[in-house]
Amino acid sequence: MTDEITLVAELKDTKTKELAFRKLITQYKERLYWHIRKIVISHDDTDDVLQNTFIKIFKNIDSFKSESKLYSWMYRIATNEAITFINKRAKEKKVDIADYQQHLTSNLNSDNWFSGSEIQLILQKAIATLPQKQQLVFNMKYFDEMKYNQISEILETSVGGLKASYHHAVKKIEIFIKNYN
Repeated sequence: MTDEITLVAELKDTKTKELAFRKLITQYKERLYWHIRKIVISHDDTDDVLQNTFIKIFKNIDSFKSESKLYSWMYRIATNEAITFINKRAKEKKVDIADYQQHLTSNLNSDNWFSGSEIQLILQKAIATLPQKQQLVFNMKYFDEMKYNQISEILETSVGGLKASYHHAVKKIEIFIKNYN
């Protein structure tokens, strides 16, 4: 926690901001990349959203009030940027967001950056069928191994609501996999 307090202080100080920001990127870029990637699916789109996320973090660090952890705050920004990006792309293509995500998932086979097995591909297809909130909760809990209180802080939702969303997501994924041909 002391390291985080020091990093935030360095980020807010104009003399140390740039060096501290480089440190922040090094420390968090991979974790944020994979979080965003689970939402937007495409590697190239993930890079764009990650860049936008870091720009927002850089521009808005002075408004960070340390009421939550720095990572939770950045995670929320990354989540919002990814969701905004996906919604914008679906709207541009004049398709429902669920259909757009299904399309992206079906193209994972040809994605040079996807190195998953067949079962991982089926799991990604199952996740893409979930409502957006269930996708987020499932990814954060299952893949990122986050605790419900962390997810609650990021998504600003009650722990009880998150547990229900995760439970419903798991049931829907089980049904999808069971019925997958």
